[in-house]
Amino acid sequence: MYSATTDKALTCVDCNQEFSFTVSEQQFYADRQFSEPRRCPACRAIRKASRGDSGNSNYAGGDYGTSRGYDRGPREMFSATCASCGREAQVPFRPSGAKPVYCSDCFSTQRRSY
Repeated sequence: MYSATTDKALTCVDCNQEFSFTVSEQQFYADRQFSEPRRCPACRAIRKASRGDSGNSNYAGGDYGTSRGYDRGPREMFSATCASCGREAQVPFRPSGAKPVYCSDCFSTQRRSY
């Protein structure tokens, strides 16, 4: 369990101003496994407004399958060697080597076995 006892002073990557990362904010971020904020609250608000992101606009009305207002474009893919059959596979994450990576066929087989 995470337990911060003092506020942290962080420096904003946009405006280079120091801002306080409070104990309660640290707990909130730790509980959700978020990394520390890189921007001060003012720069975060400016960045959010410039994206036209109202916080939950992509999920209005249960329409989860469309890109309402924000489209990330094509997903970056990474090459990996399948841990089961040895074929090269393209995966949507950077393999760390800590866990096995499977091609789509072997992944489907592995998934059905559970």
